[in-house]
Amino acid sequence: MPNNTPAPVSRAQKLQLGLAMALAGVLYVAHSFLRFANFESRGYDLGIFDQAARQYAMFKAPIVPIKGVDFNLLGDHFHPILVLLAPFYWIWDDPRMLGIVLALLLISTAIPVYLFARTRFGHLGALLTAGAMLLWWPFQAIVNWEFHEVAFGVPLMAWIIWAFDRRRYWLASGLSALLLLVREDMGITVVAVGIVMLFHRQWIKAALLAVVGLAGYVAATNYVIPFFSPAGEFSYWQFTALGASAGAAIVFLLTHPLQSIGILFNHQLKVALWLLSFLPLALLPLASPYVILGAPMLLSRLFNDRLNTWAPVYQYDAMMAPILILSAVHVLGRLMERFGWKKIRTIGPAWLLAFALVATLFFHSVFPLGRTLTGANWAPGTLVAAKERAVAMIPDGVCVEAADTLVPHLTTRTYVGLHGDIGTELSNWMIIDFNEQELGGWDPLNPPQALERAHALGFTEAAPIDNGILVLHRDIPVDPTCSSYLQR
Repeated sequence: MPNNTPAPVSRAQKLQLGLAMALAGVLYVAHSFLRFANFESRGYDLGIFDQAARQYAMFKAPIVPIKGVDFNLLGDHFHPILVLLAPFYWIWDDPRMLGIVLALLLISTAIPVYLFARTRFGHLGALLTAGAMLLWWPFQAIVNWEFHEVAFGVPLMAWIIWAFDRRRYWLASGLSALLLLVREDMGITVVAVGIVMLFHRQWIKAALLAVVGLAGYVAATNYVIPFFSPAGEFSYWQFTALGASAGAAIVFLLTHPLQSIGILFNHQLKVALWLLSFLPLALLPLASPYVILGAPMLLSRLFNDRLNTWAPVYQYDAMMAPILILSAVHVLGRLMERFGWKKIRTIGPAWLLAFALVATLFFHSVFPLGRTLTGANWAPGTLVAAKERAVAMIPDGVCVEAADTLVPHLTTRTYVGLHGDIGTELSNWMIIDFNEQELGGWDPLNPPQALERAHALGFTEAAPIDNGILVLHRDIPVDPTCSSYLQR
């Protein structure tokens, strides 16, 4: 923590920070709502979290048909913090509410980031830093993904680093314990918080966090998730490059260190992720102990078998954004103290914000909010009207199988799942989108496969195909599983 504590934040400074947060929030929500209106939202993951939140709002277990019949989402990941979504659904029962909640979580992160940076850069530098983070690519990625449980961990992580900086170690410990409610793998991140405690000579707190983190991870993955899982086990061990189990992976890491490091760089997407994470920050985070907080998250992605976890376009990096930016601020502050680089307090944050602005305007693949800023997604696509007509044909309270992009438009009034994921006896309506190569899900069907399955189950066309969108129906009674799903 810097020696000179700044004066209290003035009203004008609060208003300026609040304006930056409000502008970012409006952009986030506008982008989210436009994606929904253009049928770009998907069952994975918006529909999944929408169904879970609605069930919590009705004081029910988070049964999510998109994942399967009677699938309790706590058997997929351990994220009881999602129950906090219920009060928002009492206000507005709609998938778009998740976009609003996400925006609130992300913009709230600007407060601890501003406070942390202000002790080093002053008001202007801190304001620029907060603004840069609000436009940084991991935030844009999760907004474009529309919702994920890790969103709750983003402000928590920023406040943990702020608490370290203010030497409020019990607060940092308490906030770290809350991470266990975000996701099962946060237990390892809690251990990382304990490691950072060692740099602050907080030996007892470090040991306590290590125990709590490991115990939380073991309890969630060995007992809680298997209890709720239909398969009776935790099914997300996807690190076969390291070994068939956690124990085997540890042995491999210890006995093959060079080969393990090689795995972190053995694909162009992995290299791109490294460069995008650290190069715009001039590699500064690597010199801060706070970067340790992000190590479990980053390494677990790069060691993962799934290619999509390596790409910088999903929700996975959202928690990394405040860690890396605050780590860079921490190191830059030290360099300023040592070499008297006073001008860098504004130049550094201004560079970061300028980088984010230019990239947002011109590189929409990684900075997708640029589509909303430039108006690229304002006009509805050619298929939107056809999809709206298809959704309108589906009665309330029925069982539906639908393509991924149609699912979020049916969750408020039907029992809806993806093609092939809710068995053969429940659904009496289907919507197949022949414009898609795959229709969504963990093991997705393609449109011809879905049509062949529909005919085998006795479905017939309810209307002629409309711009590649086909609605089918079979005349069977609505199963009570479906008709009661949305009843309180």
